[in-house]
Amino acid sequence: MKSLWRLNKYLYRYRGLLLLGILFTVISNIFVIIPAQLVRLAIDYVVESVTFYQPLQMAGLADEAREVFLHYVLIFGVLILAMALLRGFFLFLIRQTIIIMSRKIEYDLKNDIFNHYQQLPLSFFRKNSTGDLMARITEDVSRVRMYLGPAIMYGINLLILFPLVISYMISVNPTLTFYSLLPLPVLSISIYFVNNLINERSEKIQRSLSGLSTFVQEAFSGIRVLKAFVREEDSARDFDTASEDYKVKSIDLTKVNALFFPLIMALVGISTIITVYVGGMQVINGQIGYGVIAEFILYVNMLTWPVTSLGWVTSIIQRAAASQTRINEFLDEKNHLVSTENLEADIQGEIQVTDLSFVYPDSGVKALDKVSFEIGHGQTLGIIGTTGSGKSTIANLLMRMYHPTNGEIKVDGQLLEKYSTESLRKQIGYVPQDVFLFSDTIRNNIAFGLENPTKEIIEQAAKDADVYQNIVDFPRGFDTILGERGITLSGGQKQRVSIARAIAKEPKILILDDCLSAVDTKTENVILNALRDIMKDRTSIIISHRVSSAKLADHIIVLDDGRIVEQGTHSLLMDKKGVYADLYEKQTQSSESMDEPLI
Repeated sequence: MKSLWRLNKYLYRYRGLLLLGILFTVISNIFVIIPAQLVRLAIDYVVESVTFYQPLQMAGLADEAREVFLHYVLIFGVLILAMALLRGFFLFLIRQTIIIMSRKIEYDLKNDIFNHYQQLPLSFFRKNSTGDLMARITEDVSRVRMYLGPAIMYGINLLILFPLVISYMISVNPTLTFYSLLPLPVLSISIYFVNNLINERSEKIQRSLSGLSTFVQEAFSGIRVLKAFVREEDSARDFDTASEDYKVKSIDLTKVNALFFPLIMALVGISTIITVYVGGMQVINGQIGYGVIAEFILYVNMLTWPVTSLGWVTSIIQRAAASQTRINEFLDEKNHLVSTENLEADIQGEIQVTDLSFVYPDSGVKALDKVSFEIGHGQTLGIIGTTGSGKSTIANLLMRMYHPTNGEIKVDGQLLEKYSTESLRKQIGYVPQDVFLFSDTIRNNIAFGLENPTKEIIEQAAKDADVYQNIVDFPRGFDTILGERGITLSGGQKQRVSIARAIAKEPKILILDDCLSAVDTKTENVILNALRDIMKDRTSIIISHRVSSAKLADHIIVLDDGRIVEQGTHSLLMDKKGVYADLYEKQTQSSESMDEPLI
């Protein structure tokens, strides 16, 4: 239960709704008890009236007696109906307070979790799957909501109704109270165990459904591969197997659910039989009237659902505690990438990297080893290297997605950690290697980093990225809705839209992380020529495994296995006849051979 204590701040926030809910619960339960007393009085009145009716009939007063008799019966009926209506009204108010409170807390909790996710570093998302992140903000929050809503509502009702009813029953007839309530503890324990079985099997169904959903998502996402390799029948067979597993688990749950209501009705029936038998014996002995039996049967039925709900509520609380524990695990995660001085300043773009080393915390892989370089304001740095050489790691460290293991990074002479992370990133234009576009219009994707986007800025950015003509050729132009992850566009078009998004914000530092890998040499030249003007008076870093992408760079460093093996200008590196020159010759020959006609 300790994990649920964290929810107390939300309960305190909406204490007004909670207190009103408790008040309405007390009032509604009063209107539950009064009708039972009215039934007892009505039955006793009817029995006594029948006793007096025969003598009055013999005296010729039958019509008058019947009229008085029916008048009082009508009064009892109207009062019972009024009590039922009042109880229904206050039950409505209970749900309008406690259940609405739970929905408000659910809303706040989801927002708090999502905002916390947004603040966590990139390393957190590398070690946790997207499915797990989504499960905690959806399924786990929903289970917690069940505790805050129905569990609290029925729990409060149980705590109020039980003392009221049982104390009154004891005041009327302690012996009959004992016997009539005898089966209820057995009912509560039985329901608790049945609920545990239901929850256990529900969990299995949820896991099976999750696996089934993942399978379907992958099948549809990779439909091109499935069709290309003619694996439709195998995929359908695997889906059938997964569906069969879900069907079997669902049937198992249905079998357990089938025990629920018969068990309740059987134990309630036993309680009713005991009440009638013991009460009947007392009526025969003249200890009580007929109305008391009817009153106690109503009380037993009143207590049946609260007792039944005790096991259900206990189960909900257990599940909520488990879910809140999972939520707390992520809420307790801290962002260690905090600013030391929260410096907010307009940067010029001078970068100094000294003895930079980095080991990925989740995998332990050493990505960089004592890397040092400098970039002056308005200069362009080219970073060349093969896959896995540490190129993208430098981009991540400059964006402060991670903190260096060793060494330091300075921007305009100030350590990177002194800057406000938000202020720093707003002044950096980043084009990632793995292009991500939102399921939105092309216009909104390009304007994603802008505070006040205008049509002119968006269109100019598209022109500079050489994607303007492609966009206007679409029937809806810039208002074209992109599919999931930009699937509407080709690979090259996605990369160019990503470039347009980065340059639209007119950053002080521009980082291009292997963003031209999906375009041909001709398009690459067009984009680089367009970028030549954009990169003027702007510090730029071009990261690529293709030597041709670095031709605009004032300085080039060559990485291999996290170390700088060569650095200098293009001409100087070519004269060295080293790694860079060798790589340049191989890529040039490969490009030329691809241009030769096939025979």
